[in-house]
Amino acid sequence: MATGRTARNDAAAAHTLTEAEEMADDIHDGTLAAQAANFKGYLARRQNRPRGIVRHFLAAYHTPGAHPAQRLGDAVQAAQGYALLGEKAAARRLLTEAAALEDQANRHSPPGTAYWLTPDFQHVNIGLALLALGEYPDAAEHLAAGLASLPSDQQDAEWTREYRDALAEAEDRA
Repeated sequence: MATGRTARNDAAAAHTLTEAEEMADDIHDGTLAAQAANFKGYLARRQNRPRGIVRHFLAAYHTPGAHPAQRLGDAVQAAQGYALLGEKAAARRLLTEAAALEDQANRHSPPGTAYWLTPDFQHVNIGLALLALGEYPDAAEHLAAGLASLPSDQQDAEWTREYRDALAEAEDRA
């Protein structure tokens, strides 16, 4: 019976995502390849592995054919990984690169495989990066804005717990 918590079959997930990257390459689809690499970064984040966070999100960020909204989100999430490693200059550089992608990303709808990468949603991952940099008031502002933009049926979804916990931490430390 489901308990409302997600199953954690990380090894199988990583294997499947690697296969997905290869299949996306076979059909020359940069958006699918980037999304598979992105999910590997998300998996690393859930495992609290900052080097994996940086490695996989940078791979997604640099994937030829990735959509600007994907690249923006990947840069921000790689920045979080760098910040967690104490490499603040690298984190800030990636946040600057992500900001430069905002206009381009906002001109086109995100790809169907990453439909949630709207300008409003991007705030939650920017908030995570700012939290890791110790910029608590700005982190809280971004996290609150991103969470508030979610559809009502997603406001308390299990996958949002990471962001809600981050918001609470940012508010406590602000």
